[in-house]
Amino acid sequence: MSKRNTQLRRHAISALVNTKGEVSVEELSIKFETSEVTIRKDLASLEKNGQLLRRYGGAIALPSEVVSDELDAKVSVRKLELSVAAAELIRDHNRIVIDSGSTTAALIQQLNGKRGLVVMTNSLHVANALNELESEPHLLMTGGTWDAHSESFQGQVAETVLRSYDFDQLFIGADGVDLERGTTTFNELVGLSKVMADVSREVIVMVESEKIGRKIPNLELSWDAIDVLITNKDLSSDYQQQIESFGVKVILA
Repeated sequence: MSKRNTQLRRHAISALVNTKGEVSVEELSIKFETSEVTIRKDLASLEKNGQLLRRYGGAIALPSEVVSDELDAKVSVRKLELSVAAAELIRDHNRIVIDSGSTTAALIQQLNGKRGLVVMTNSLHVANALNELESEPHLLMTGGTWDAHSESFQGQVAETVLRSYDFDQLFIGADGVDLERGTTTFNELVGLSKVMADVSREVIVMVESEKIGRKIPNLELSWDAIDVLITNKDLSSDYQQQIESFGVKVILA
């Protein structure tokens, strides 16, 4: 099943649920001529993206009071743009690390067209989303100490696990970007991020443009640890030039 066919089918399922209000797995399996296992993965993905609610044996449309407002939709689109650009950098059979965070999590649905991926993560949310993919990447988890603030595993155990592997690429977000120092975060636990960068041959930061220029006390990754920064196309040319002066490739999505 191609990535495009999967996306088209899921779009059609979402539209059908919104039209009918409720659909069953069996009904969808017949209509789209695919297995019930595939349909359940579709429904799981659509639920994660806030497009419907799963119910036993099928799914229902979202109640009107919980539908995302226009601002949330805009944010989602901006993150989607970053994820599409990031996925273009990934080759089949790459070994990648995906850090926790909503921006990096948006990358998951772009991976269905990739084959033979090995993916390490410290995020349960990312791990669950990877497990739903039809392409079935080989999933690794860091383990470690659960950090409720970042909703991810951190600490020495996670760092030790990471150091026993090597990876082609790291995909990581940021709470802010200090134009003089690098990426910054509200989380004081930055040790794992540095290890992720150490064990990856290419470090790719995914960050929305409005976060660039935002100074936060905790430095996460300095510019010399970053290879690529993917951000939205409304980034100012001055900011782009400052970032590129550190030898970082800037991709505008």
